[in-house]
Amino acid sequence: MHPPCSLTLAALALVASFPASAADNQLDPIVVTATRQATRANELTSDVSVITREEIDQAGDTTSLAQLLARQPGIQYVANGGAGSNSGVFIRGAATNQSIILIDGVRIGSATLGSPNLSRIPLNQIERIEILRGPASSLYGADAIGGVIQIFTRRGEGAARLNASTGYGTYNTSDTTVGVSGGTELVSYSVQAGYLSTDGFNSFTNRNGSSPFFNPYNPDRDGYYNKNLSANFAVTPAKGQEIGVNLLASQGNNKYDSNDFSALGAAQNFNSEQTVAAYSIYSRNQLNEVWTSTLRIGRSTDDSTEYVGSAKTDTFRTDMDLVSWQNDIKLPIGEALLAAEYTRQKVSGSTDYTKTERTINSLLAGWNGNIGNNRFQLNLRRDDNSQFGAETTGSASYGYQFTPEWRAHISYGTAFRAPTFNELYFPASFFFGGGNPDLKPERAKNTEVGINWERGNHRFSTILYNNDLTDLIEYRPPTFAPVNVSKALLRGATLTYDGRFSEWGLGVAVDFLDPRNEEKGPNNGNRLARRADQQMSSYITRTLGNWELRGEWKLVGDRYDDPANLVRMGGYGLVNLYADYRMQPDWALFVRANNIFNKDYETADNFATAGANVFVGVRYAPK
Repeated sequence: MHPPCSLTLAALALVASFPASAADNQLDPIVVTATRQATRANELTSDVSVITREEIDQAGDTTSLAQLLARQPGIQYVANGGAGSNSGVFIRGAATNQSIILIDGVRIGSATLGSPNLSRIPLNQIERIEILRGPASSLYGADAIGGVIQIFTRRGEGAARLNASTGYGTYNTSDTTVGVSGGTELVSYSVQAGYLSTDGFNSFTNRNGSSPFFNPYNPDRDGYYNKNLSANFAVTPAKGQEIGVNLLASQGNNKYDSNDFSALGAAQNFNSEQTVAAYSIYSRNQLNEVWTSTLRIGRSTDDSTEYVGSAKTDTFRTDMDLVSWQNDIKLPIGEALLAAEYTRQKVSGSTDYTKTERTINSLLAGWNGNIGNNRFQLNLRRDDNSQFGAETTGSASYGYQFTPEWRAHISYGTAFRAPTFNELYFPASFFFGGGNPDLKPERAKNTEVGINWERGNHRFSTILYNNDLTDLIEYRPPTFAPVNVSKALLRGATLTYDGRFSEWGLGVAVDFLDPRNEEKGPNNGNRLARRADQQMSSYITRTLGNWELRGEWKLVGDRYDDPANLVRMGGYGLVNLYADYRMQPDWALFVRANNIFNKDYETADNFATAGANVFVGVRYAPK
């Protein structure tokens, strides 16, 4: 019997033995990302999880967004060094540029690289995170092959109140946040500002070069600082009528070691300054008892500048404009979704691209509803891209509630990834044939089956998926110009349990992933680079009076850093601890210790990760 099947049967037998009175029932959270409409999580026919503000606080100030996400089922992360370095996540094995990141409904990222740098998004500005796994191009358009991660910044409600936190830790790390929020029936607001600084550690680990003149190693520390701001304002002049503004801006600078593989280059001070911002204005209007209209106009910016010492070398900037008009219509059965979107992507900087702008006009429709114990979701979207033409994607899912505790779903969906500006238009050079404007989108077809069990405060799920990817883009010799030649298969199983026993909490997620290269050739059957085939994340918590204690254990299998599977990176295990003490109802002392056994490991070959580290702080957060 295969390991996923054995574990599934054992887990089902275990959870079925819990008594119905194990804990009081808790309502599932309301989720928006899975359907683009507010839906209770236990009514969905998709694989979704939510990270709350409480979990973000427990993550600690020395944890990056990518590391926090990688504690969730089906997600692995990679980083080229320490704080502020380029980092991303693999959702169900999909590449970092095959998933979408949204901030308050506005997409962010670099149109030249195809993905955002998650290390530049500060956790202290986030209220909650929703994660949708599986292809979602029929809802969100290009690049949603692995899934969608939506970040919601902090909101305000109730009486006006201040909040603040500050602390200090290993690597001379300090982090401070201060904000004010509140609201009435007429207006709500939240303004938060933060500053983080760390000396960091040496991010490049390879001390050996082929000669004294061909060695990129530099033993200096690669530090990082970041200043950030979020603001949210909303006015509700009448019931069902709301106008609001969302803003998140993050600006920071990190040092890094040269990758020009020369001792002379390594000794220089390389650093990258990057600004990530997303802002929008929206109007949500209930036009009548069945029709709600939401108009959103937004922009995101990804602006980076590279320096050697104080000399500027390269600049890259992406501006993405969005206009979205969504209509939610209540039907006799379920709810319909009709929407139109306009997106413009514009790049600028020191690189002379053949084209610097493209537009996407999109129409989408959907329906989700319940008929007795049956649940349905249907979505269809057409994206007309000025670069490569039109692309149509769709998805259909069906769920059934067998008993109050047991439900299951099955789904099928298609998705695609649009080529980046680098892949399309990067200028040719002596060693590189340049971009290929004839590239087609990468395409995916995914089938998924899931089963969920819920009783009181206990949740268990098993998800099986098979994602077939074609027309993948690769850089191949002799010119290394990108071409659509590759195929891949992402298949796997995810098992999760989360539960509460009085003062105890327990959670575990186990992932089995088979990320295979399916292209005919020397790499056929090889594992895709930097993906582990097995991963486990777990936690245990205990409440003791005014104390909240938490322990985490994470295991990641071995990976290969290259498509040929010649450069192996060993598996690793991490143990983290967290504790906070509630001095008063609004005041808490907290401490977090990461990698307490000082495990030496890599997520990318030759790039270091943090050793054992501690952060201690104080938090003022009125409820």
